[in-house]
Amino acid sequence: MLKPGDMAPNFTVKDHTGRTHTLSEYRGKTVILWFYPKADTPGCTAEGCGFRDHKPKYQEKSAEILGISFDTAEENKAFAEKFGFNFPLLCDTERTVGMAYGACDDAKAPNARRVGVIVGPDGLVKAYYPKVDARAFPQQALSEV
Repeated sequence: MLKPGDMAPNFTVKDHTGRTHTLSEYRGKTVILWFYPKADTPGCTAEGCGFRDHKPKYQEKSAEILGISFDTAEENKAFAEKFGFNFPLLCDTERTVGMAYGACDDAKAPNARRVGVIVGPDGLVKAYYPKVDARAFPQQALSEV
């Protein structure tokens, strides 16, 4: 499990539009990583909508929001379009990011655990939450950025 002060593991993964993201490309900005179990389920929808609604406040603080699940690009694309998400949904179908960040224990995990991570502009973990409240985390993370 990661802890504050640890170097956040770098990753390379595609989002729901096919764009490749690496954590290192966000250096200089705070990054909120929110791992969610399954696209278009009640808790994940509530959490995603919370981040969507608070995005302007995150932007004011130079913070980026990245949702991460083990869903396919098609599943995440439908989820993003249905709810008008204004941030990338990363498709960690190989579970490599999930394993690096403690959102799963192995590559056979069916779903990610609801983990929240705040990565500082320096690439270090600022805060790590092994289990978040889907409805409260978007506001909680904003208050810590």
